[in-house]
Amino acid sequence: MTDDWMINNQSSQNEPHVMDLQLKQNCQYSLLVPTSMGVRITPVNGQPVHSSHLFEMQATSAETNVASIASYLGLPVKVLTTFVKGSPIAKFIKSNLKSRHMDYEGPEVAQGDPWGYRHQFNIADSGYGSRGPRVQNDRSGEVGRTLNVKDFDLERIFGEEGVQIVHLSGLIAALSPETSAFCLEIARAAKKHGTRISFDLNYRASFWKGRAEELRKNFTEIASVADILIGNEEDFQLCFGIEGPEAGGQGIEAEIEGFKGLISNVKKSFPNASVFATTLRQVVSTNEHLWGAVMLAGNEWQIIEPRKINVLDRIGGGDGFVGGLLYGILKGWEAEKWPQFGWATGALATTFLTDYAQPADEEMVWSIWEGNARVKR
Repeated sequence: MTDDWMINNQSSQNEPHVMDLQLKQNCQYSLLVPTSMGVRITPVNGQPVHSSHLFEMQATSAETNVASIASYLGLPVKVLTTFVKGSPIAKFIKSNLKSRHMDYEGPEVAQGDPWGYRHQFNIADSGYGSRGPRVQNDRSGEVGRTLNVKDFDLERIFGEEGVQIVHLSGLIAALSPETSAFCLEIARAAKKHGTRISFDLNYRASFWKGRAEELRKNFTEIASVADILIGNEEDFQLCFGIEGPEAGGQGIEAEIEGFKGLISNVKKSFPNASVFATTLRQVVSTNEHLWGAVMLAGNEWQIIEPRKINVLDRIGGGDGFVGGLLYGILKGWEAEKWPQFGWATGALATTFLTDYAQPADEEMVWSIWEGNARVKR
């Protein structure tokens, strides 16, 4: 496990500021992610869905996309989820999680009648060139909506097994009233036992429809105890009503300054958080993006101005960034390296047809950061 660590930063007034983000020691798991697992159906050869006859299927979820960086690089990861009892899709998902070096636990829910529970389907092509990718989520009867705290022994998970960081996603926190309560209880248990909390807001308008007041209250409680907050300007504005300064110009510099102003306002509302981060993306074409990131750790900004990456499939790039960022924190690196590694793992994810990156080792990731694509023999 990682050693205790502390990062010294300098404030804008050149006064010393210490960001204390020590990680709990002697834990069975470095990273824990609650999630609703599903499958993605993708046409082969970059073709659109409506004209395709041949498809590939993969197990997927945003939260396990994040956790894959740590799991493939050797850190112990656990997934909390739920399965459809006796389903071949559930068996497919379990095999996939094992192949990704992840432990998992969760109840098995009977399908019921033909209109009962199932794992969600994500039908998405990769796009190509000037034709952007299209995604259709089919979540009817999604078994993940039944995630309930009564099915998990949080005292055992956080108190006996031990977890260094739990990563929560707004996708799960907003999926259903049951999952909202589930994420709240996980945040409370994590806080009680000294586990650090990462929260990616992931606002989705369709999830919030008719539930805005309830979800804002729940999201606010989770964010108030979170140590790491991740989201773009829209996420913070729509989840919490926090506005940034009016745009003073156009282009990437104005976007970065706007995010800085927004985070200054967010910090006033959520002073417990020590780290704030977002990605920056400009789409030149489906297969060429400008990719960057912004992070505030303590009082120190880390800016990665967008630079060109080549994209095979963009799905999971943002999750890859978060996974790399959390990996850097778990490894006890200096703060400057967190978004650098995250930038590179996000870029790496876009070179895979799976929604998650599968780094062979840290060297593969740092070579991407350095722009070194030479053959390694």
